Amino acid sequence: MSDTGIRDDPHAEHEDARGPHLAAISRRMVELLKEHYGKGPTSARTYMSGDLVVVILNGGYTTSEKTLIREGHSDAVAGMRTAFQEAMRPRMKQIVEEEIRRPVIAFMSTNHQDPDLNAELFILASEDDEEQPAD
Repeated sequence: MSDTGIRDDPHAEHEDARGPHLAAISRRMVELLKEHYGKGPTSARTYMSGDLVVVILNGGYTTSEKTLIREGHSDAVAGMRTAFQEAMRPRMKQIVEEEIRRPVIAFMSTNHQDPDLNAELFILASEDDEEQPAD
């Protein structure tokens, strides 16, 4: 128990240790998208719970994408964004694996146009699986 009478979270120390790695994932994702897309998100935040890592990216639609959305071609923008995320899959997985030091076993991506948000979801191999030798 802490001085406040509230039970100490047994996972809090582990989560605090991950903070710099989660911040690095956010920073590296923004840099990756800026490098390959020409424009990157205006902000990013990374969360981790158990075997799940979620990166929320805000902003980043290009002027041409905004024009297409405004003119009723949002499906074309969504399709292009999906194709781009698939092309970036190996690089994004690498960032998460390097920072968290666990293999990514699944990656999912989705976007939302108003407001301009992207969510990158990574499922990690469980820590128990990592300790067992591969067959």
